[in-house]
Amino acid sequence: MPVIKHQTYIDEPINKCFDLARNVAIHTQTTVKTNERAVAGVTTGLLNLGDSVTWEATHFGVRQRLTAKITEMVIPLKFTDVMIKGAFHSFTHTHEFVECNSGTVMKDTFEYKAPFAIIGRLADKLFLERYMRGFIISRANELKKIAEMDR
Repeated sequence: MPVIKHQTYIDEPINKCFDLARNVAIHTQTTVKTNERAVAGVTTGLLNLGDSVTWEATHFGVRQRLTAKITEMVIPLKFTDVMIKGAFHSFTHTHEFVECNSGTVMKDTFEYKAPFAIIGRLADKLFLERYMRGFIISRANELKKIAEMDR
């Protein structure tokens, strides 16, 4: 099962970073390239423990829906969302926040299993893992820009 890890330093307080990362509208702003939008479940405001959201987005030229549920939350240090329905066989995305000097280190850990057994493992090696890593990094960079916008 591939595990993608990425860290981003954000020159803002931990509470602000934590809330931006679980804000549905901000999530949409950080995924403009895939036209992601919330279409069911919690579609506005901050996601909390037990909440689910269904995202609709375009990946690889195909419109897809994915439903994730917040299964763990320790404010303002960590939250985890788990796919409960979607294109992957499974995924778990853990978002961690660590105070560092005057800012915050945001850590993403994305574990997933591609669908379709052997074909999925081949897709991972050929393009999927690289695509997902780029998606996680791009989203983190966009969140950083939004967080630091007023500086």
